[in-house]
Amino acid sequence: MTTMTLRLFLIAFLVSTTFGFAQTNDSTRIKSTTIKDTIIDGQSKLKKVVLPVIDSLSQRTLEDHQLASEIDEKWLEELYSTSLYDTIYNSIREMKYDSIYYPELPTDTLKKRLIELNARTPFNIEYNTSLESVIKNYLKNRKNHLERLMALSEYYFPMFERELDNHDIPLEVKYLAIVESALKPRAKSRVGATGLWQFMFATGKQFGLNVSSYVDERSDPIKSTEAASKYLASLYRIFGDWDLALSAYNSGPGNVSKAIRRSGGYQNYWNIRANLPRETAGYLPAFLATMYIFEYAKEHGLNPQKPEVTYIETDTVRVKEMITLDQVSELLEVPMEELQFLNPSYKLDIIPHIKGENYTLRLPREKIGLFVTNEDSIYKYVRAEFAKREKPLPQFSDNDTKVSYRVRSGDYLGKIARQYGVRVSQIKQWNGLRSNNISIGKRLTIYPRNPGSQSSASTQKKASSITKIDPNAKTYKVKKGDSLWSISQKFPGVSVQNIKDWNNINSSKLKIGMTLVVSKK
Repeated sequence: MTTMTLRLFLIAFLVSTTFGFAQTNDSTRIKSTTIKDTIIDGQSKLKKVVLPVIDSLSQRTLEDHQLASEIDEKWLEELYSTSLYDTIYNSIREMKYDSIYYPELPTDTLKKRLIELNARTPFNIEYNTSLESVIKNYLKNRKNHLERLMALSEYYFPMFERELDNHDIPLEVKYLAIVESALKPRAKSRVGATGLWQFMFATGKQFGLNVSSYVDERSDPIKSTEAASKYLASLYRIFGDWDLALSAYNSGPGNVSKAIRRSGGYQNYWNIRANLPRETAGYLPAFLATMYIFEYAKEHGLNPQKPEVTYIETDTVRVKEMITLDQVSELLEVPMEELQFLNPSYKLDIIPHIKGENYTLRLPREKIGLFVTNEDSIYKYVRAEFAKREKPLPQFSDNDTKVSYRVRSGDYLGKIARQYGVRVSQIKQWNGLRSNNISIGKRLTIYPRNPGSQSSASTQKKASSITKIDPNAKTYKVKKGDSLWSISQKFPGVSVQNIKDWNNINSSKLKIGMTLVVSKK
């Protein structure tokens, strides 16, 4: 755990708060929170964090800049991308067992390690040339993919292991989720299997996973892992062998039983493999190869970067009214992709409030207190937003400027929304999209917030990075601890949105040393 992460974690548990109210220039009520911090340099220090309370709908930004940390754009793309899932899915279906030249892993060394691995797991891990081919193929051609998966596993594996242990399932089964979904909670196969553990609709229902217009619990990491544990436990009771249980998980108990009959009664996976469906025949080798590489990652020089988000640094809050991830993103200044990653079971990016159901919002731990402290104001704002949406939306006239945007490689809705200063939900409404999936080459209709400066994505990207400053305009240099809110309070009559518009920026995140226009006069 990094020093910053440890600091944020401890602050969350050591806070001692006292509240008072002060008046700002625009009459917005502000809570001044005193935090006792015993972490810095071993000395007790007091800090004040400004938390605006939204009494007016014109004030939309909750500031908690002392506790907020930037989320790396590349990491967001990693969380949202489906390329890993596509790669793994295709590799299993088209598994080949040709001899691979990989001198870094001699056969004798592999045999020794497989014996060690077999001794500490309940799976039948024995050397054979097919397994050697898959392992060496992965090491030679997929090292980059494996390192990315290892980074994602830092978030998912702790929750997997807890649920697997609760149901007496071997902890190594956590590697099955990599083979099933490449750790993509919204992954969907060609036949409709969905989520980290790839449940079909009927099987998911059978094991307690609710699927409705708003929610698909097959994509919920904890609930789907619990269901997968129950399903695997039932399959193990049938076959009494974990290799066969995993094969049945992939293709169904019936196909495994047929393979046993067609093989003449053999019950070892490797002896019945030729009689299994093509995809299942490559399933267990992929699982065992993944397990081997994860267990011997250091020996093969695999050095994954630590993820920006870990499970222990998140927490949940139960929602009391319907709320959208868009609204949470805007108010708490958490990137939309991060919220979608943390809350993947909400199909339409809407968290419903339904009697008898207990729906929760998962947030970075440092944002939980901000949400709870401002809960009444947040729901007041959300109700007003929904009241406005009772009218036909989006509201624009024939004279409004629209942009036809062609989806490029690496694009996703959150990225495009930021380029044009709009919401993900607006892009989905304008284009009749029911999911967040967009294909390369697809044309999207977009109504930019600032049409003049956002006629194209490339123009917007350039405008965001290079701002021409009027020599007569008043400017301000960003210092450590500044936020758009705190800067706007230094200049009477200047709002957060003014600063965004004058500087062609859509995000509320600032870099120390950057120069901002704070007055056009």
